[in-house]
Amino acid sequence: MATIPFIEARFFDPSESRFELENRLRRHLRMLRVKKLPPSVLMPPEDALDDIDSFDPHLMGIIGITSDDDACIKRRVKRLQDRRKAASGLEHLRSDDRTRLEALKDGARLVSIPSEHRADELAAALHEDMPWMALATEIVWQAMRRSVREGWPGLRVPPLLLDGPPGIGKSHWARRLGELLAVPTTVIEATGENASFGIVGSQRGWGGSYPGRLIETTLQHRVASPVMVVDEVEKAGLATSNKGHTFGLAEALLPLLEPLTAKRWSCPYYQVKFDMSWVVWVLTSNDCRLLPEPLLSRCPPIQMRHLTPAELLGFVRREGAKRALSETAVEAICEVLSHPSIQRHHLSLRVAIRMLQRADDLDSGPMQH
Repeated sequence: MATIPFIEARFFDPSESRFELENRLRRHLRMLRVKKLPPSVLMPPEDALDDIDSFDPHLMGIIGITSDDDACIKRRVKRLQDRRKAASGLEHLRSDDRTRLEALKDGARLVSIPSEHRADELAAALHEDMPWMALATEIVWQAMRRSVREGWPGLRVPPLLLDGPPGIGKSHWARRLGELLAVPTTVIEATGENASFGIVGSQRGWGGSYPGRLIETTLQHRVASPVMVVDEVEKAGLATSNKGHTFGLAEALLPLLEPLTAKRWSCPYYQVKFDMSWVVWVLTSNDCRLLPEPLLSRCPPIQMRHLTPAELLGFVRREGAKRALSETAVEAICEVLSHPSIQRHHLSLRVAIRMLQRADDLDSGPMQH
């Protein structure tokens, strides 16, 4: 993975404490005074200047540090530390928050696609798992190939809005994408979050302010290109502050879905700018007509369809093989899903995954006596 600068802040060597800086200036002052001594004064060889603390007491008395010198040094160190603090861009943060952000001082990693051939392999694996998601897979495939052709440092995927009926595996497809790319994947249920705060965080001044899942994912893994999944985005509500101001999910996402503004995105909680232009966004909805136009213009909906019975049974068999389930268990699940009473309803990948998980639990559980 390539590494890119990720945070607009300066980090200084933490070992340069006030005590260390003061000692350095004292030594420097003594060195300057040694170099100004007249020839009549016995001076050490030039290569001994590095070991100035070993000079004889008489010479140390000549070049010693007075109380006025010491006060001046302390004032200068304080000014230096104040200027460093201001230049860091983090002076407004608590010490524990500054410590957390130091994890990003060397940048963050980007997932990259080494070749167009590798892009073809990843897209083929994704399509084999979920062929009914072909429209979304093709967009990611073309983005991977474009990243290679144009020599980008990492993979850049346009924000995706997967619109379609529930239970077809939209979020499962996004998780599988993150698994194939070997990047962290975070799934946020828009219906269960406090508007946008769960994703981008809340500003100081709001009750119980906290950083969002987006920056937390990056801090935890130090990866600038995670897969962020917002499930059922059209069902997100609004948050209202103590002063009556409202803030919605769409308003929070708009600057993050535009590469130019995402490159210098200001975190509401840390109030520092981060490069979020490489994040892979996958939004899902059951009815995109409920979404505002600005969001739709940044994420043109990709219309997904229902699964066919053959596609659902094929998924169960492939997933059962990955989980090393017995053939008897897999065929039992297929038989249930093939029943006419099930076929009359829309087939749900969510139900199939729950059945596979239950079979996995039974297979790996202790033997009953």
